[in-house]
Amino acid sequence: MSLSYKSATAYVFADIFDEYIYTPPPAPASPPSTPSSSLTPPPVPASQSDTPPTVLEVPLGTLIECLNIFGTAGAGASGAKHKKWRKAGDDDGDAHDDEGHGGRIENFFGPAGGEKRTGMRLSYAGEGHPLTLLVLEDAAGPTATCEITTYDAEPHLELPFDAEQTALKIILKSSWLRDALSELDPSSDKLTFIGNPPTAHGTNTTAARTAARATAKPMLRIQAVGSFGSTEMDYPNDREVLETFECTRTVSFSYRYSNITRAIRALQHSTKTSLRIDEEGLLSLQFLMPSPKPRGGTSDAFIEFRCLPLDEDI
Repeated sequence: MSLSYKSATAYVFADIFDEYIYTPPPAPASPPSTPSSSLTPPPVPASQSDTPPTVLEVPLGTLIECLNIFGTAGAGASGAKHKKWRKAGDDDGDAHDDEGHGGRIENFFGPAGGEKRTGMRLSYAGEGHPLTLLVLEDAAGPTATCEITTYDAEPHLELPFDAEQTALKIILKSSWLRDALSELDPSSDKLTFIGNPPTAHGTNTTAARTAARATAKPMLRIQAVGSFGSTEMDYPNDREVLETFECTRTVSFSYRYSNITRAIRALQHSTKTSLRIDEEGLLSLQFLMPSPKPRGGTSDAFIEFRCLPLDEDI
């Protein structure tokens, strides 16, 4: 018997919205203080980072139906610029992208006569209140107000990924991974990621280097196994394919194929993929999503999938 567990998280940053206002809930009243010695230091006030976040739960299917109530949501990212993973010290080349754009509501729905886009205003008044969405098809078109019942968030199993325990790290264009997964048999039972450290070539002769490459293990191999056989796909040691590759020892972990396919839709719409596996086999797939801002710029978000490996011994 094999067990597996997966989770998915979408990280949407505040600058993707034209306007973002968050008011934290009031802190619970503290009990009355008791007389104390003058040597007792006063309590340290809690910082803003210590404020607990607002957590609520809504049915995902209902939320998606409300966003697409006019049938025009979800198609605005095709014209966005594709950006790379930002590194420390990189300049923000899009810092002035929003200059010259006005604040008229027509700017949020694209050019007149062009592709229609859905605009949305989301609000939440606090615990016990519904999640309210005001959805507009265009500046002069119809509007719809949707109220979704909210629930207390149920506890779920966390899958913390310790970057210090990373055994394999790869960054590549999403199209390379998408094309590889599309070639696999959909009836496969499990998917195995195999990483090998880069081979150091200590000779300068062309023939020796060619022979070494022919016998070297692939840096990345994806293997799918199912009832009708197995499929292997190898990635070459080429920076045009694997932009970043970090691996100090051979790594091989298997995952339920049906879990990996849950990430296909996010993979198809992403530009970059970060694949990481820690020493325990926890898989982290991060997809860089080019998200269009209402005023014509771009603001990246990303979606992360985490999945535990199969344990064939359980």
